[in-house]
Amino acid sequence: MKIVILYVITTLLAGCAIYHSIPIDNSAVNLALKAPSMKKVQVQAKMIRHPILKPIGLDDRDGISPDEAAILAVLTNPRLRAVRDQKKVSMSQLIQAGILPNPQLSYSLDVPTGGNTQGTINGFGLGLGWDITSLIVRNAKMKAARYRMDSVDIDVAWQEWQVAQAAKLQVYRLLWIDQQLNLERAAVEGLRENLEIVKKSVRFGELTAVDLAAAEAALQQNRIFQLKLIQEQKRGQSALNQALGLPVSSVVSLQQNIYLPSWPALPSVSNITEGLEDRRLDLLAFKKGYESQEEAVRAAILSQFPKINIGFSHAGDTSNVVTTGFAVTIDLPFFDRKQGQIAIGQATRNQLFDEYMARLFEARSEINRILVDMDSIKQQISATEKFIVELKALVQIYYTALRVGNADILVYYNTKNGLIIKQIEYVKLKQELTDLGISLEIAAGEYFPGFDIPLTAPSK
Repeated sequence: MKIVILYVITTLLAGCAIYHSIPIDNSAVNLALKAPSMKKVQVQAKMIRHPILKPIGLDDRDGISPDEAAILAVLTNPRLRAVRDQKKVSMSQLIQAGILPNPQLSYSLDVPTGGNTQGTINGFGLGLGWDITSLIVRNAKMKAARYRMDSVDIDVAWQEWQVAQAAKLQVYRLLWIDQQLNLERAAVEGLRENLEIVKKSVRFGELTAVDLAAAEAALQQNRIFQLKLIQEQKRGQSALNQALGLPVSSVVSLQQNIYLPSWPALPSVSNITEGLEDRRLDLLAFKKGYESQEEAVRAAILSQFPKINIGFSHAGDTSNVVTTGFAVTIDLPFFDRKQGQIAIGQATRNQLFDEYMARLFEARSEINRILVDMDSIKQQISATEKFIVELKALVQIYYTALRVGNADILVYYNTKNGLIIKQIEYVKLKQELTDLGISLEIAAGEYFPGFDIPLTAPSK
């Protein structure tokens, strides 16, 4: 009997997991933060599986586009690795929820050691028991774990979608900053020429020192603004590198022939919010989490059933009498009737319900706010475009008049610089519209078509 029990214990121990250390040392850090292989990423980009993001062919030879940056960020962003590890945790919880409690095996040995031991033998006891009430709550626990795993999977996809959109937006911002820098360089050059003309006019007594100081101040102000744009460009490049999981020193080449959404007609709030709760990933994840809590409440209620343990015993006493029996152990629920667990589960369920409704309300309100802002920006863009056309015509008139000596050169340069300043404002408005468009896609949980306007500002 001893040999049999020892064999059973040895067999069970052989199936146990073995601990393996995973230290955080320099080699592990360098390996984890190593720049990804572009060939490997290109293969993964064609095979990506996501509720919203679609597989694409990555080609960085002509620079990366906003959509390529979005997919690249999902595949290489270091933070998403930790987010995806949640899937393994939830899967492990599902496995754990389906595991039944182990049966309990007991063995005892009674050796006569004193008194009248003549004719006696060693007594023994062998028992086997198991908690059968675990079967009652097993199904509910497994459903709760399964819903929780679905919730985690969808939530991971939601975070991937946000990272993708953030990288996409960062590419657009860098391209718009580049447009502003080009215009600002033109403005600085114009103001520099204007300053030289003012200096000559001061020497001939046509202008005063006050005019010279004003021209120098205008030039210096634009130089400062140009430096701020360069600093903003560097910050944007660093943010893009971080989103793509690239070293800080890396310089990402951006594709230049980019087309933006024109938004010729904004969708209505009702069109976007219709079916929002069945489309936006964070709401779907929240709903799965609520269903998981529903099953957790069900499991807590089922656990009120008194705990029952059944067992079999086989024993022999020292007088060589062997008995075989059956035993049932039942908990008497006088004090602990799982009322605490049930109350916690129900309160958590109510909290999740209210949080879901609050998040759905906020999502609808956010969509309405974004659409209102986009409509306002579109009107400003339209008005600015008309004003730029008028300024361009005025600059051309001054230029024609200047060539025949019928215009003041200072007025011409001031008008020309005013045109450049207005073009910079136009670019900023287009950038703001792009930001709002990406925000609308995130809030609505889907892409919107309409990429048919080239990334250019009105020409000078």
